[in-house]
Amino acid sequence: MPLGPKPIVQFSPTSRVVVIGQAPGRITHESGFAFDDKSGYRLAEWLGVSFDTLHDPALFAIVSMGFCYPGKASGGDKPPRPECAPTWHERIWTKLPEDRLTLLVGTYAQRAYLPDTKGWSMRERVGNYREFLPAFFPLPHPSWRSTLFMRDNRWFGNDVIPALRERVRSLIG
Repeated sequence: MPLGPKPIVQFSPTSRVVVIGQAPGRITHESGFAFDDKSGYRLAEWLGVSFDTLHDPALFAIVSMGFCYPGKASGGDKPPRPECAPTWHERIWTKLPEDRLTLLVGTYAQRAYLPDTKGWSMRERVGNYREFLPAFFPLPHPSWRSTLFMRDNRWFGNDVIPALRERVRSLIG
């Protein structure tokens, strides 16, 4: 890890919505605050909550596939460290409510938690989100690249986002 280990995670025994992303980016690593960048604002918008509400551990757990910034690669960041999720996720799940919704944000989380969809595209997983409810809700990563996804898949904003907001609202009030 080029910037050293600095695990970034948030959760509490009352977190009923779990966000599993890839790994903290450089900005998040520097601040020590999960999704503390433009993608966090976009994710909050998708969820229909404020940026501050997204960061309330009483409501939202943020537990990535990798807990530390993995470094830069060509075209983005390196993949999350492979030992993080197997080492920590199950331990964290035991601390969370059983009636929770897990948002699988991006390919790494979706491949880990929806292994039967390994050959599917992001578009297929997100478009078929109802198949994974009530436990999981696959989403693209809310980075700048998702602008292209949303432009090319109008159904995301018209169908998926309203369903996501309704589900989140039902869990956090």
